[in-house]
Amino acid sequence: MTENNGKLLSIKESEDTPNGKSALAIRNVRLFIAFRVFFNARFYYPVFTILFLDFGLTLEQFALLNAAWAASIVLLEVPSGALADTIGRRNLLVATGILMVIEIALLCFVPLGNPDLLFAIFLVNRVLSGAAEAAASGADEAIAYDTLKKEGDIRDWPRVLEKQMRIQSIAYIGAMSLGAAVYDPSLMQRLASALGMNVQLNQDITLRFPLYLTFIMAIMTLLTTLKLQEERPSVEFECSPSEDCGKSIVQAFKLTLQAGGWILKTPFALVLILAGLMFDNCIRMVVTLNSQYYRLINLPEASFGLIGSGFAMLGLVIPWLAYKLVMRHSPAYNLGVMAIVSTIGLFGITFFWPIIGLLPVALLSVVMYMGRFFQSHYLNRITASHQRATVLSFKGLSFNLAYGLIGVMYSVLLVFLRPQLAVSYPDLSHAGIENLVFIKSIGWFPWYFLLTLVALLAIARWQLQNTDVYKTPG
Repeated sequence: MTENNGKLLSIKESEDTPNGKSALAIRNVRLFIAFRVFFNARFYYPVFTILFLDFGLTLEQFALLNAAWAASIVLLEVPSGALADTIGRRNLLVATGILMVIEIALLCFVPLGNPDLLFAIFLVNRVLSGAAEAAASGADEAIAYDTLKKEGDIRDWPRVLEKQMRIQSIAYIGAMSLGAAVYDPSLMQRLASALGMNVQLNQDITLRFPLYLTFIMAIMTLLTTLKLQEERPSVEFECSPSEDCGKSIVQAFKLTLQAGGWILKTPFALVLILAGLMFDNCIRMVVTLNSQYYRLINLPEASFGLIGSGFAMLGLVIPWLAYKLVMRHSPAYNLGVMAIVSTIGLFGITFFWPIIGLLPVALLSVVMYMGRFFQSHYLNRITASHQRATVLSFKGLSFNLAYGLIGVMYSVLLVFLRPQLAVSYPDLSHAGIENLVFIKSIGWFPWYFLLTLVALLAIARWQLQNTDVYKTPG
């Protein structure tokens, strides 16, 4: 057995000591689940793109704002995780709640009619949203997992994940359905009239209704983080109100470098992260484009929110299936399952079957749920407590960086395809050309996935040749 593998097993053995307390009886575990629910139940998700456009922004500005969001996550992901390991996970999660309250409040109250002001406010919103995502990433799992390790049995962590993903899916279903409904001015006007309310509602008014609901979730997120409990960080440099925090910042970056070095020296951790980003970046890019895909398979736009809610219901079943898979089968077997399902789904969407084309999208949603479950389970099992948040943040950083890179590559692909198709089909309208460009671009995704899968398998064979950790269930 290699030295690294021996370290992994020693960590695993040290963390497998049961204390007998039920996981859901532990305060921080319950608050972790509540935090995930409140932080992610964003009622504007089903109308995300058209919300920006109805405020008065252009598609180009929308693209720039999402680039700013991704950039802020990439820049802050690892430093935030390292700071969580030094100044405290709770402190960083409280900051997450504050950032979410501010970012949503900006959109709730920004005045309409001034394009420059709107873009500036939305830019601040996207940066704060990215900062909140980065601050939350890793810190919430780390505080819950370490509390479970101390007060309960860490072998219950898969059960905690299953419960968290089920409850979050239920909340997501409600947010998707209600968010799309309250955005519709005609529906809200009929409801107001039925209730005897003498008000006139239009799109300028109802476009904020999903934001008001999300603002309530932001307040609940902040209140939840304030209830978390954590012991002072056991690190060499601590930051208290009476001390200069410079040492903690330096220590944070030292932890960042140490965690990066640990990942590179730990073959199973490296392969885990590479596998996760391979699935995530390709499938997440497809999911980002799903509204245009739905339109081209003859689905009405009014159904998009219901479709999203339907897919969220997979979260009630897939965590249970993923739990069974990790308990009964090895990581290598589970990787194979995800690869097969992903390949079928990615090739399936290239046919653009009317209505039935939802089935391959459902398969890709299944892979996303499985991937999140497997990543959290396996990575937490092999990571030591003192750098858990940092390593989890490294995972988030790599995922978002890969997602940003595939976004750039996709933009280049569109630039490459558009003039060629315009020459080949001169009689098509502008809208027809755009639709054809989209259809042709989707055909590249399964081949990109297979190429990255081959690269992953080559790296995994090289890195894991002296260990059998990837063959062991649990």
